Amino acid sequence: MLNKEEIKKIIPQREPFLMIDEVETFTPGESCIAYKNVSEDEYYFKGHFPGNPIMPGVLMVEALAQTGAVAILSMEENRGKNALFGGVNNLKFKRQVIPGDKLKLEVKIIKKKGPIGIGEAIATVDGKIAVKGELTFAIVE
Repeated sequence: MLNKEEIKKIIPQREPFLMIDEVETFTPGESCIAYKNVSEDEYYFKGHFPGNPIMPGVLMVEALAQTGAVAILSMEENRGKNALFGGVNNLKFKRQVIPGDKLKLEVKIIKKKGPIGIGEAIATVDGKIAVKGELTFAIVE
């Protein structure tokens, strides 16, 4: 289990844009399982939506991207680099995520060629799919 400080040693994101709280397990270059504890104190709930707080879908996708980045940037040859979005494919939102939810984030790297790769990504709450799709990334200095 990695905590936030250990995650920060792998990926460059910092608060308030660090979207994962802990990593359960990861295999460099292959996969990662992480969690986001969605709190009512999240900065984005002030405007999304007042009286009906829902985690923005783009932030769920960012949390998945950061989870995939842990898998990719933990590889020795990628340490200190960045993983940028190259594309999002077949993305489906299935469930709202609200304060009190624990978002389980899973990314499996299904293709790599040079600095480009694709991750199969799924986020769930209590075993129910919130979002799933494929994320394309590019590794840059």
